[in-house]
Amino acid sequence: MAAADEILPLVADSDAPRAGSRFMRPVEALAAALLMVVVLQLLANALSRYLLHLPIIWGDEVASIAFIWLAMLGSLVAIDRNEHLRLTLFVRAMPERLQRFVDTLALLLVAAFLLALAYPAYDYASEESFITLPALGIAGSFRAAALPVGICGMAALAVAHAVRRSKLADILISLAIVAAALGAMWLAAPALIKAGNVTILLFLVGFVAACLVAGVPIAFCFGIGTICYLAFSTHVPLLVMIGRMDEGMSSLVLLSVPVFVLLGCVLDHTGMGKAIVDFLASLLGHVKAGMSYVLLGSLFVVSGISGSKVSDMATVAPALFPEMKRRGHKPKEMIALLATGAAMADTVPPSIVLIVLGSVAGVSIAALFTSGFVVAMVLLLALAVLARFKARHEDMAGVTRAPGKLILKTMLVAAPALLLPFFIRGAVSSGAATATEVSTFAVVYALIVGMVLYGGISLRTFYGMLVETAALTGAILVILACAVAMAWAITQAGIANDLAAFMGALPGGAWGFLAVSILVFLVLGCILEGLPAIVLMAPLMYPIARKLGINDIHYSMVIVTAMNIGLMTPPIGIGFYLACKIGQVSPDEALSAIWPYLVALFAGLLVIAAVPWISIGML
Repeated sequence: MAAADEILPLVADSDAPRAGSRFMRPVEALAAALLMVVVLQLLANALSRYLLHLPIIWGDEVASIAFIWLAMLGSLVAIDRNEHLRLTLFVRAMPERLQRFVDTLALLLVAAFLLALAYPAYDYASEESFITLPALGIAGSFRAAALPVGICGMAALAVAHAVRRSKLADILISLAIVAAALGAMWLAAPALIKAGNVTILLFLVGFVAACLVAGVPIAFCFGIGTICYLAFSTHVPLLVMIGRMDEGMSSLVLLSVPVFVLLGCVLDHTGMGKAIVDFLASLLGHVKAGMSYVLLGSLFVVSGISGSKVSDMATVAPALFPEMKRRGHKPKEMIALLATGAAMADTVPPSIVLIVLGSVAGVSIAALFTSGFVVAMVLLLALAVLARFKARHEDMAGVTRAPGKLILKTMLVAAPALLLPFFIRGAVSSGAATATEVSTFAVVYALIVGMVLYGGISLRTFYGMLVETAALTGAILVILACAVAMAWAITQAGIANDLAAFMGALPGGAWGFLAVSILVFLVLGCILEGLPAIVLMAPLMYPIARKLGINDIHYSMVIVTAMNIGLMTPPIGIGFYLACKIGQVSPDEALSAIWPYLVALFAGLLVIAAVPWISIGML
């Protein structure tokens, strides 16, 4: 899937010992059960509305309660498995002894942040007891109680990890550093409050950057900066931060995220993705650059099912890399094409990034899906032209056109899988169903087709998929929660107005703003990955774009494409390292090969930015 998009754990320390595995089994089981509740409730609500024309009035409330508990329990599982997304580039460059100390400090910073939120979260849940859910007739605290439970659980696991993995001296020194920092900020609080918006640079830039360098998970980097800013340089109670975090995780549009993540798991485990790859290989494999076209085409089509870059790459690479090597493709070139192909396909529906963007920016998801498909076609063309140029000396000895019978056979095998992305795009783009409803129908369809035609899924495997989806959902939603809280703090400080004034004064008007936006999201894509960058910046940038007369959909396509290019740009881009790990190629080896492909994507981005019709002409 991040992330996230994707948002995914391969850059985290996923091989480290788990702190609470024995005690986490009931939590994993409950998270898996809640995911099933969400899927079944969404399916029941959709079927009741379409077949009986009778919506289940309490359905949204049940789904909302299950979703917030799924998010918090999933985040617990992600902490236990070390699957919260973080930047490890700087930590891994440190001497081994220093790495261990910095890891300990990062864990205790996370624990301190969570403990600081524990009482406000309890207070928030208590306040929600005065609110009655209208359909179910129960107190809102049944839902809000997930926040203190999840926060306290994550704090306990962070401490358990530190105790299990760290030396006593490292723990004591880290505690002393955290205590000294808190004491210094407490003493400086009166001066910090008088300093005004200057403290934004200290807390929401300096602290966040320092935590990123130290390998603190990205979600908690945002959270630490925000809570320090609110606690020591404003009079805003921390209860408000909990409210903003709840808001960030509570949009019903986001219900489709775990369902599409689960769909990606089904795709991987049933072999539906491989069937698509085999069909495209039989169709195009005999021409020069044919396997490169197959790789790009597979990423394009498969992305329309899974919505996850990592799921796409993990499906395509093992199926195509052996034949590509036989034809003389260098491993570093294959990784470069894999990484940039995944970036290209990230706007293909049902992109999780587009779903989240639609939620936080108030943009039509159906319009984003339609536009994203066209934009991906432009980027696909740019990469295909470069791939053909690079394949001019490809060894085609012994390569023959596949017989018509083989093409027909692979097409028939792949047909049920090929129908799925077109169903998803068509249903959402036409307005016949929401992204959330489509995601549930798609999962049921994929499960039935996968079990009947593609080998099936054992109950043990399916349970593992549910737990995996819950963990990734938790990691994604905690990022959203903390990023929304941070964006709110920036907005309340008046920075949004200052930023709007600055951007409005840029030379070139709308075109100057688009150029700056491309630069900003290229950098943020490198550092923060997709979802955090989108959630953090969308509330600030979209009002400015609207004032300058830039269409929401056009602007969305420009920034998402820029962000995806940044995500794959070394030496920091996280997606680049994901591709290297999936393709089992050293990042050092792949580093020199990826630049021409990034240039091709950037050329496509400039065309998309300069020609708004590409983004909005099909709406």
